[in-house]
Amino acid sequence: MKAYVFPGQGAQFVGMGKDLYENSAEAKDMFEKANEILGFRITDLMFAGTDEDLRQTNVTQPAIFLHSVILANSLGDDFKPDMVAGHSLGEFSALVANKALSFEDGLKLVSARAQAMQKACEKESSTMAAIIGIDDEKVKEICASINEIVVPANFNCPGQLVISGSLKGIDIACEQIKAAGARRALPLKVGGAFHSPFMEPARVELSLAIHNTWFNPPICPVYQNATAKRIEDPQVIKENLIAQLTTPVLWTQLVQQMIADGADNFIEVGPGNVLQGLIAKIGRGNDVNVGKTTYSP
Repeated sequence: MKAYVFPGQGAQFVGMGKDLYENSAEAKDMFEKANEILGFRITDLMFAGTDEDLRQTNVTQPAIFLHSVILANSLGDDFKPDMVAGHSLGEFSALVANKALSFEDGLKLVSARAQAMQKACEKESSTMAAIIGIDDEKVKEICASINEIVVPANFNCPGQLVISGSLKGIDIACEQIKAAGARRALPLKVGGAFHSPFMEPARVELSLAIHNTWFNPPICPVYQNATAKRIEDPQVIKENLIAQLTTPVLWTQLVQQMIADGADNFIEVGPGNVLQGLIAKIGRGNDVNVGKTTYSP
């Protein structure tokens, strides 16, 4: 069974989507529609901006979404997913790809999400750290023992996860996790503690926007970050999207469930190739193919 997966924040690069814009009239129309909806020419920043431009949350998230969704659209009749999933932000791309959301509504929600998250980051200082080479359960145990807000945020693959929390909490957690045997516990240069209680103001703000948006019955199931379960009910999809902002991304569990449900061909759609590497590690020992979609005019 064919599973299409969509990347999240961090996959961006300068020049992303330019080949689509220049070689496909339909793609150009979609990019120009996005410029109108966003109120600024995001295409200028995507195609010829700087790395710093693309690191701004209000640019990064819609840019990755646009590249992913327009690339999937370029496949035409060849795009026949049996199931979809997206990592964090990528869940919105997945929901446009499986027709649960329209392109326009998906972009509006992504823009609202980015702005809400940016405001939450500015409200209170917080950060994240990458943890490599230690059992997930041990990391959870250490986080729970710290008298600060510090929680697992992204279960990316076995032995690789990201934690979120207060500046002090992350410092303490990194020290204790390294002492417990982790190969690396590396603070990340990010604007805030995503997928943690620090994003509660963003969750509240985005909740209203999601509830006011029409979601269609999807053409195939989506496996969502908040539960790692196969979902087809539009109302449940909405609730999981809202919950996603303050709960961990269960990517390891989600991919394992997709494999258990018959996925044997994973195709990453969008910038970068991070998900391919994660899925290869998660699916080790199973007969799973992992590939990448590229645009060929």
